[in-house]
Amino acid sequence: MRLLETWGAFPRGHPAICYLSHTWGADDQEITFRDVQHHTGHHKDGYQKLTFCGEQAALDGLRYFWIDTCCIDKSNSQELQEAINSMFRWYRDARHCYVYLTDVHKIASDDDDRPSQVKWETAFRSSRWFTRGWTLQELIAPTYCHECTRIPIDALRGKPLTDFSVNERLSWVETRKTKRPEDLAYCMFGIFAVHMTLIYSEGKENAFIRLRRKIGNHP
Repeated sequence: MRLLETWGAFPRGHPAICYLSHTWGADDQEITFRDVQHHTGHHKDGYQKLTFCGEQAALDGLRYFWIDTCCIDKSNSQELQEAINSMFRWYRDARHCYVYLTDVHKIASDDDDRPSQVKWETAFRSSRWFTRGWTLQELIAPTYCHECTRIPIDALRGKPLTDFSVNERLSWVETRKTKRPEDLAYCMFGIFAVHMTLIYSEGKENAFIRLRRKIGNHP
């Protein structure tokens, strides 16, 4: 796993890591592994996510942080597959998981206007983040959650996911979307504690068939 490092002095010991949960923008506007390697991409929209996560991690006294867009070399298929099969565990074990909502803007600190607060809450609950496939595991994996969706509250509070039926867990992703159709199945790996090979040419239906087969064979 590759990590980004914040700035400042930190005590020695096992490093605590924070992770960023977000929705992808245009592919050419996200900070990539190559951008980090060559210190480029400062003009991209996605750079704001990197600075936000780094600054917040430093404020929370955390030395390292991780963002999927730039901490995975996606040109390396083996590395990509390992990362996708490990993500649920990473988010579960994170010290903090920050959520970056590009479509929700904060209210000015001196704005006590009730309509403004209601408008913000409406925008928050309507955020694109709640509709994407990959953010489902990022909602469920952390130990504590401060906002609930249609996912059963017990699942968010740490009840073993095996206590929920296969069909119920699959239903959690039904209304969500992913850029690549197969990812709608792949984003469920951690929720079912299975490992699978990525085959991005197989289509969504075949990906779910393989997933169900893998779940059935999983002890």
